[in-house]
Amino acid sequence: MHPILSHLRLLLLFQCGLALVGVLLAWFLVEMHFASWAGALLFALPAFQLYGFILISAYYVCRSLPFSVRKAPQVLWVFGGATLFSSLAWLGFCLLWNSFSSNFGLAWAGVQFSNQVAIFLFCIGCVLYVISLLAHDVLIAFENIRAAERQQAATQVLARDAELQLLRSQINPHFLFNSLNSISALTAFNAEAARAMTIELGDFFRKTLAISERKTIPLAEELELCEHFLAIEKIRFGEKLNTHFDIESASLDVQVPPMFLQPLIENSIKHGIYHLTQGGVVQLKSTIRDAHLDIAISNPVDQSSLMTTTNKTRGTGTGLKNLKARFENFYSGNASVSWQLANCVFNVNINIPLEPARQLE
Repeated sequence: MHPILSHLRLLLLFQCGLALVGVLLAWFLVEMHFASWAGALLFALPAFQLYGFILISAYYVCRSLPFSVRKAPQVLWVFGGATLFSSLAWLGFCLLWNSFSSNFGLAWAGVQFSNQVAIFLFCIGCVLYVISLLAHDVLIAFENIRAAERQQAATQVLARDAELQLLRSQINPHFLFNSLNSISALTAFNAEAARAMTIELGDFFRKTLAISERKTIPLAEELELCEHFLAIEKIRFGEKLNTHFDIESASLDVQVPPMFLQPLIENSIKHGIYHLTQGGVVQLKSTIRDAHLDIAISNPVDQSSLMTTTNKTRGTGTGLKNLKARFENFYSGNASVSWQLANCVFNVNINIPLEPARQLE
């Protein structure tokens, strides 16, 4: 449907514009002494109201001959033919309307029609139709640009969604692999602990399955998943592993991507606590600041393990890079993930906007 016909406000504005042009034609007829003001208005206003709908047909003429496939002969034939036909049709209506209004029995009704008036009306009709063709060409060009932008945006959403799923698939098997390794190690000297860890692992995965198809979850649910994971790891490390969570209550309801904290805590244990003879504390803090959720995770690191370049358990940063890429895609660059090592303490800082990402909705 034509944009003007689909919007009542545009249609009313269009009709007002036609009425204004009709008043100008009436003024010309009065100045040329072809009619009185009453007769000129009676003739011009209905004539231009009708011609407005003929001008709208230029939209469909332009769409029938896309700009990318146009050739000069086609333009002259199609556009020229449409212009001549529309102008002649309008001139015919003007003659019939003038003849009909002259029969009202009113002295002022009707216009003194002459060849000069007919030629003038025909030329006005041609000029207005050509202007309508040009205006509709511009309108269609803008419509095509908007359609291309929408298609590009949809393609970007699909690409980001695919990349996000890929990043998730890299994180989840990584956790399962390490958990099974921990259970395998425990079975050799503590079967009861291995059994307890297996039960905790089952509970953990039951919860992850429940949220696997959700794009965001409250931070409270994410922390609950971390508690299940820590219950598994504390069976393995005992008193060597300690945690300290400082969670601002207002942050618990903030929507976050699922399964992003657990890999960070896992890395804190694997690359930090694991190498410390006396163990250590994994600290997690969440605060709300400037319409953003700030999350900080820190853990002590053994200095000697950092100096050993052949240590196979030394981190390569792949998990952090994956998490950073995941957040960049999910939040369209509005979130940040950074990390640093200072004074044998490894810190990870995450900044998340309170509004969830829109591109995945």
